[in-house]
Amino acid sequence: MSASLSIPIRLGVNIDHVATVRNARGGPHPDPVLAALLAQKSGADGITAHLREDRRHIRDTDLERLRAELAIPLNMEMAATEEMTAIATRLRPHACCLVPERRQEVTTEGGLDVRGQVASLAPRIARMRDAGIRVSLFIDPDAAQIESAAQLGAAVVELHTGAYADAVDDTARAVELGRLTTGADHAARCGLEVHAGHGLTYANVSPVAALPQVMELNIGHFLIGQAIFDGLPAVIHHMKDVIAAARK
Repeated sequence: MSASLSIPIRLGVNIDHVATVRNARGGPHPDPVLAALLAQKSGADGITAHLREDRRHIRDTDLERLRAELAIPLNMEMAATEEMTAIATRLRPHACCLVPERRQEVTTEGGLDVRGQVASLAPRIARMRDAGIRVSLFIDPDAAQIESAAQLGAAVVELHTGAYADAVDDTARAVELGRLTTGADHAARCGLEVHAGHGLTYANVSPVAALPQVMELNIGHFLIGQAIFDGLPAVIHHMKDVIAAARK
């Protein structure tokens, strides 16, 4: 076994969709913060929460409580806007992952165009770095995007695995896994820590978890959905077992 494969891979649990269910009725239940604390107790290595501009699921008060109550790292997903930068630098979560965001989308679609937004991203990334926040950029596994992320001084890139997860057959999936493999290697060579996420399930996560450069997977929709049937602790334990096995 290579030295890199012996390093345990971390699991970040995204709790956005607990908030989606809560907001459907407008009341306080189910509480996404309680879900995050249960995930922490169940072995999650971090918690991800996306504060969208329209506050469709996670709310400002959720983030404030998460920042105060969690003992594991909080990763704030956010659009690269002045409003979100101000919130991030005030709350100072462990990490912030900059993602593309459109009001009409159901979920994040595709990676951030870092190369095309270098001028606007640079000052926001610098402000967050000065506040002691690890900055991550959610990008497609494209060499130009990876190199721009390194140029901007990001600590992490999170490779968008949506095209891989949505592949229609084995041939297409192999092509997308090849892109992720090449992208992960290139990012590591550029000095970036490599994370991955989007659309990952028990059935498709192992090849991504096996990539030696990938240090963390962030998974939300599948875990929260499967928890309806199996319970959140059991789902987290099983996913951690699956991704750990992929490293061996």
